[in-house]
Amino acid sequence: MRVHWRGVFPAVTTLFHQDQSVDLTGTVEHVERLIEHGVDGLILLGTVGENTSLEFSEKVDLLKAVVPSVRGRVPVLAGVAETSTRLACRFAQEAQRAGVDGLMVLPAMVYRSDARETLAHFRAVAAATDLPIMCYNNPVAYQVDITPPMFVDLAQEPRFVAIKESSENVRRITDLYNALGDRYTLFCGVDDLILESILLGVSGWVAGLVNAFPEESCRLWRLATSGQWDEARALYRWFTPLLHLDTHTKLVQCIKLAMVERGYGAETVRAPRLPLAGRERDEVLAIIRSALSQRPQIAH
Repeated sequence: MRVHWRGVFPAVTTLFHQDQSVDLTGTVEHVERLIEHGVDGLILLGTVGENTSLEFSEKVDLLKAVVPSVRGRVPVLAGVAETSTRLACRFAQEAQRAGVDGLMVLPAMVYRSDARETLAHFRAVAAATDLPIMCYNNPVAYQVDITPPMFVDLAQEPRFVAIKESSENVRRITDLYNALGDRYTLFCGVDDLILESILLGVSGWVAGLVNAFPEESCRLWRLATSGQWDEARALYRWFTPLLHLDTHTKLVQCIKLAMVERGYGAETVRAPRLPLAGRERDEVLAIIRSALSQRPQIAH
């Protein structure tokens, strides 16, 4: 199974009303803004999309609202982050019925599976649908590491087509290429490692701060992948303080605050998350506003 997933794929924020109910209209409008600014794909219901804070039915409703609005202009993937393999398989099937183009599958939440259990989970989800799958490896956040030898094992299943590598260890990119060649399409999943990852050969970027800065994110990708390294480095140096927010424990709140500073969306998150407050909010705001005051001109 081959896909043509390349370029900047936002991990799209899920927007909420003040009462924390899902704002489907606002989310659809946000997706349209991202497409208009040139993103190459979309990932709904990832970590940034607050997947695990949404009810099963809310997630299905969100997919049913967003997918038709995209009208096939870019690929749409749905995150699969359930607490059990059984539920993950069920949601994968619902996502396929909603019309998504692929899945981004995480290990089962809460329980920290060992290697055998992790492989069994991914294989079960793959067997539940006909969709191509991006495997999301984020041991920093989820305490389950899918190592290169494990991806060699998973390579026997053709539905596994891509890897979102978020271990924060860029050595993994070369290790994966050395072990598997071009068997998987590799995506960087850590915003403040994107330039290094492009140099090492990734084909895509699952991006967070793109929700607030789509022009800069797409420009950075185009510059680096076309070999314009001096310009790419200059833009990256401006962007990096913002991109560091992607590895903040409260990355969702940080990204939504950055969106509000750009005039997009709202800060509302689904509890137990709460909007940033006090000194912590002031510190993040200072980073955002400093960047905005020096924001480079992006040619369109």
